[in-house]
Order: sequence, then structure tokens, then C-alpha cells
Amino acid sequence: MSTKGIYTALSGALAQSQQLDTLANNIANVNTPGFKGDRNTFKEYLTVLEKAPDVNTVPRTVASLDSFYDMQGTDKSYVDVSGTFTDHTQGGFKATGNSLDVALEGRGFIEVLTPSGPRLTRKGTMTLSPDGILVTTDGHPVLSRDDSGAPPGSPGATPPQDRIINVNDSGAITFTQQGEIFQNGENLGQLSIVEFDSMDHLKKVGNALYASTDPTIPLSGRPNTGVLQGFLETSNVNIVEEMTKMIQTSRNFESAQRVIKAYDEIDGKLVNEVPKLG
Repeated sequence: MSTKGIYTALSGALAQSQQLDTLANNIANVNTPGFKGDRNTFKEYLTVLEKAPDVNTVPRTVASLDSFYDMQGTDKSYVDVSGTFTDHTQGGFKATGNSLDVALEGRGFIEVLTPSGPRLTRKGTMTLSPDGILVTTDGHPVLSRDDSGAPPGSPGATPPQDRIINVNDSGAITFTQQGEIFQNGENLGQLSIVEFDSMDHLKKVGNALYASTDPTIPLSGRPNTGVLQGFLETSNVNIVEEMTKMIQTSRNFESAQRVIKAYDEIDGKLVNEVPKLG
């Protein structure tokens, strides 16, 4: 039977299918403000190298005509999706003329309060709630900077509920490049913009929000993100590049399907035709 080959081809098809899902999501969000594209990484999974020494009894040497071993399934090679990462490169800027739209120039994120706790976003579309609270267009309150100096989430830190930004009923709102908020000459606070030296621990949690998989990772000691009022950061997805990758991935997927079909036909002949030769 050609089982080994058909499963290798199947692993390739599954990997290309996941790549198609990622590319489709990138393309669907090409017009989403602040969206960051995702990328898949692949590797070759060699069972002879991946199995533990106490499981793999096959000598890790090249087999010769004078020496044959029971491979015990350790000679298989598969395509493995080793991970998905987000490309955090800076997007472009689009002028909107809306005083409550802000774009971030740099590595920072705006901190907002969600029902699941504080989250981070690059989507700078904001509005005022009926209660006079500065919120995102998804209704999440925008938070001001914590000046307590304590690490986020520690007992000495200011609770997120106490950092909600309240705005007066009337008067133009102005954001400085440092994120300070003014209305009628009154300082209402400063946007909580956080940066990390490494963003590998950030994961997408939907609706342009990010969460940290490791809250113990410290914030950057040198925040240097600028705030541009009346602008929005565009998606960093290049539609032409993504469409080109989708065409190539679709062809790779179709090739893997043809290989699977070929192996299936070989198995059929081994079962139905070879026995008749005897």
C-alpha cells in the first residue's frame, strides 16, 4: 500500500488549506483600520527525528543493502504548520477629518476596557457615548494612562474602571501628538498608549483587539508612539501581494489533491489488479 505517500500529500493539502484561510482573512480586512496581516510558517516534520529516543528504535544512519530495519513508521515526512504570526509593520495614513479619529505612528497600542478586561488596539475610531465617555466605535471605553508607576494588574496599579475618560457635553476635543486630550482648554487626561520591546506574545482576540498571552512581560521603557488626530492607520495588507499568494496557494492545493488521487488509484490497482496476476 502507498499509505505513507498519501498521508504526506494530505498533510500538504491541509497546510495549503490553512494558508488559504489566513490569506482570505487578510484580504477581507484590507479596508479595516489598523489591521495587521497574518502569516503562516511551515516546516518539514520528519518522524524519524521527532520521535523520542526510547520510542524510535531505528538507527539514525543511512540504510544500506546489507542492513534493513523495521522502520516502525518513523520514516514518514509531513508538512507541518509550525505557527501563525502577525506582521506588525506600520500601515499607511488616511485623512478622515473626524476629530475623534486617531492614527498611531510607531509600535504602540491604545488601551481599552472590554467585558473581558483591558485589551489593546490599533483601530483609532472613537466616539462619545450617551454618558459622555470616550469609547471606541465598538463601545469599549478608552483608558487614560496609569500614572501610579505600578506594573499593570498589580495591587498598586490604578484600576481600569478609574481610568475611563469622561468628556464634557460640548466643546471641540483636541489630541496632542503625545496623546494628551484637551477640551475647552481643560486637560482631560492622556491616552494610555503601551509599547512592548517584543510583540510575539500578543494574540488577536477579534474586533481589532489584542491580548497578551503573558501579562508578566514588561512594557517598553522607551515609548515613542505619536498620535495623529483626524487620521486613521490603514491596513498593512497589500491586496496585490495577497491575491498573488492566494493564486499560488490554490495551485499548490490542487497539486496536492492530484497527488492524493494518484496514490488512491495506485492503491486501487494493488488491491484489485495485482492479485489477478497470480
